[in-house]
Amino acid sequence: MKKKIGKSFHTGTVKKSIIIKASNQKVWRKISNIIGLPSWLIDVKKTIYLSKKKRGVGAIREITFNGGNTIEEHVVDWKNGKYFTYVATDGLPLRAYVATISIQSKNKNSVQLTWQSYINSKKMTENEFLEFLVFMGTFYEASLANLKNSLEK
Repeated sequence: MKKKIGKSFHTGTVKKSIIIKASNQKVWRKISNIIGLPSWLIDVKKTIYLSKKKRGVGAIREITFNGGNTIEEHVVDWKNGKYFTYVATDGLPLRAYVATISIQSKNKNSVQLTWQSYINSKKMTENEFLEFLVFMGTFYEASLANLKNSLEK
């Protein structure tokens, strides 16, 4: 008898880091422009503000991907020059997505940027969830490589 593979909720994290040879100020200026994603995030068609607020806690953006999918994200924590945390409220196959992008100076011309997220899925198989985590990790790595390339020019 074949075992039935049920769908359930899954929790996981994705964390990727990269060293960028640029000043903290230059890297922060780029990543804190929360609608500047088309310049480095892969497969992004456009990003717009959904809030009057453009920076800091309460800023809201909508990201439209090349495939037409849109994701709404709200900034929930912000420390100038250090990090910001956002939650996706719509557009992902998830019940929860909370991510933080942080930078830490290594020396005056180099920073370590870390992008880390906590994910809780909608109902899916364990395999589907593991594939989603791999997809997110690959997406983060490719996007961080783009960011590094754009900042080290």
